Amino acid sequence: MKKTVRMAFAAAATVLTLGGSHVLAQDQDPVKVGFVLSLSGPGAVIGLDMQRGAELAIEELGGTIGGRAAEFIFEDDQRKPDVGKQAAERLVQSEKVDVVVGASFSNVMMAIHRPVTRAKTLLLSPNPAPAPLAGEDCSPYYFAVPFQNDQPAEAIGIHLNNIGVKTAFILAPNYQAGRDLLAGFKRHFKGELVGEIYTPLEQTDFSAELTEIRSANPEAVFVFYPGGLGIQFVKQYSQAGLKDSIPLHSAFTVGGATLEAIGEDGLGVTSGSQWAYDLPNEANKAFVAAYRAKYNGIPSEFAAQAYDTIRLIDSAAKAVGGKVEDTDAMAAAIKSANFESVRGSFSFNRNNHPIHNMYLLVVKKNDAGELVASADSLIVKDMPDAYVDACPMGK
Repeated sequence: MKKTVRMAFAAAATVLTLGGSHVLAQDQDPVKVGFVLSLSGPGAVIGLDMQRGAELAIEELGGTIGGRAAEFIFEDDQRKPDVGKQAAERLVQSEKVDVVVGASFSNVMMAIHRPVTRAKTLLLSPNPAPAPLAGEDCSPYYFAVPFQNDQPAEAIGIHLNNIGVKTAFILAPNYQAGRDLLAGFKRHFKGELVGEIYTPLEQTDFSAELTEIRSANPEAVFVFYPGGLGIQFVKQYSQAGLKDSIPLHSAFTVGGATLEAIGEDGLGVTSGSQWAYDLPNEANKAFVAAYRAKYNGIPSEFAAQAYDTIRLIDSAAKAVGGKVEDTDAMAAAIKSANFESVRGSFSFNRNNHPIHNMYLLVVKKNDAGELVASADSLIVKDMPDAYVDACPMGK
């Protein structure tokens, strides 16, 4: 996939490219930021929305990072770990980027983490946060900006306890994030699991699993099916007549990136998240308004996370006076999280994963008749992740 997008600013002309071309802003040695995202294939619905969030932040910053001219290099990993690893190695070894932002999926993150951090290059995740990287494989050069994978599922497990659910059936694709999220759900849910299924990552026909759910007749179903998988599962779940009898709960399954395709089949589906489009803080209001103006739609959590990631990098670069080549100083500045996040206040734990609020979101129609995943209530305040004690940093 090759594509070049030119963005013009008052202070700089910037070129965003996919596939290894370059973006230049101003006539000086630029800060170099490389992206490894799923921009084609089955993961593109997530990766492209992350690209939109990043581009919005870049535009607002005038194509600069920390007040310096910046170069942005977008690589498409196609949701393939081997392709992602090659892209990360190219960014670090050939392009010599100052920061890598990626990936879109946990299986790719597990492939790119070591090539980047072993080179002592900063790696910021705008989405996946696999359990091993929060625990024993934590690194001072790796930051999970949005969450740790397990947290949204942990929040739903707590929520189901709070409303008295006694039996649940859980499903996810069989890869790192799927295993993480179901582990998170089981960590807190106190009821009985009457079914646990891991499906192939490429599976889109869930008729056999829906038959098993119907037979088990749980009080609730929890799923993690990101991107196109979520579109297919939610539509099939509703069309099978299960949604009206067995409430569907989720993480990363219903949201701005998928709701238009899911349609009214998504109404009433809940999810756990650290962010919602209608959180009332000022940074979020400004982000949602700017996203609507630029893209004529409601942002997903993936766009919000990528937007936050760029603004965090910019805040750290400003804190070190633009000297982004000082990796340790940049890492310390990133860890301070001294910027206004669209999720509201948060802090990084000693394993470089966030401590933040987790909310219950419910799919409904807003006053304009748009399908939205709206913040309903706070589930957990200041939630840390479950793996921090296994991380040797700071002990």
